[in-house]
Amino acid sequence: MTAAEKALGENHAGTVYTLGPLIHNPIALNELAARGLRVLVPQAIEKLTADDTVLIRAHGVPPSMETNLREKCKTVINATCPLVTQSQKRVAGFAEKGYTIIFAGDKNHGEVVGIQGYAEEAARANGKKYDFRLIRTADEARKLFSDGVPQKAVLLSQTTFSIKEFNAISALLKEKNSRIEIFNTICPATHERQDALIRLCAQVDGIIVIGGKNSSNTNRLYVTAQKFCKSAALIEVADEIPSSFYALETVGLTAGASTPDSVIDAVEKRLRDSARKIDADERG
Repeated sequence: MTAAEKALGENHAGTVYTLGPLIHNPIALNELAARGLRVLVPQAIEKLTADDTVLIRAHGVPPSMETNLREKCKTVINATCPLVTQSQKRVAGFAEKGYTIIFAGDKNHGEVVGIQGYAEEAARANGKKYDFRLIRTADEARKLFSDGVPQKAVLLSQTTFSIKEFNAISALLKEKNSRIEIFNTICPATHERQDALIRLCAQVDGIIVIGGKNSSNTNRLYVTAQKFCKSAALIEVADEIPSSFYALETVGLTAGASTPDSVIDAVEKRLRDSARKIDADERG
C-alpha cells in the first residue's frame, strides 16, 4: 500500500484513484477511502481528467488499458508486483513466438486478466495464433489436454497459486510433453505461508484464517486449513470469530498477505481475553 499512501500524501489537483480494489481487505480499503482514495472501475476510465492520478495495483493490467489510462491523465503510477511484471514479459515473449500459453490461475482474477492481455497483444502484433489456456487443477489439465499437449507450450502460474496444485499440473503436462517449458512463478511468501500453515495445523485444535473473503491467497489458506485441521474458519474481523472457537484448547492464526497487523492483533486479543475470562471463572 506504500505507493497509494505516498500518492495520497502528495498535493494533487485531481482525485487519486486505484484501478480496481488496491487489496482484497475491506478494513484497509476503508481506511484508505477515508483519506481520499477512490476505486476506479474500467468502465469509468473515460471520465478521468488530466489532473487525476491513477494507481495500477500489484495485479497489473493489460497493456491496452495502461495505454488508455496514460492518454487520459498525466499521472499514472504503475505499482505492478515485480513478479507479475516478469510474467507479463515472459508470456509476451512466448506468445510472439507462437507458443501455447498454459496458465494456472483463477478466472477473472486481476493478475490473470492482465497477463492474458499481454499474451494476446504480443500474439496479434506478430501475426501468431493466440492460444491461452487457463486451468485451476490437475483434473482440468487432464481433461483439457486429453489428446496431448502442443509441442510449443509453456506453463506459468498466478503468483498466489497453490504450489502443490502447480506441481501436480506440471507433472501431468510433463508426461504428455517432455519438452514443455515450465516456470514456477508463485510468490515465495505465498509458498512459505502455505507450508507454515500446514505445520501449524498439526499443533492446534482449530485454525482461524484472517483476511478478505474475496482474496485469492486468503481463500487458498482457508482451503488448506480445512484440509489439515478439524476446525477452520475464515473471518475478516474479530467480531466474526465463531463461538465454538472460544471452547478450543489451542487456536492457530494465519492471515492473507494484505491483512493489516492491527486486525490480526485484534483477533488475537479477543481470543486471549476470552481465555483469561474462562480461567478466572474456573478459579472463582
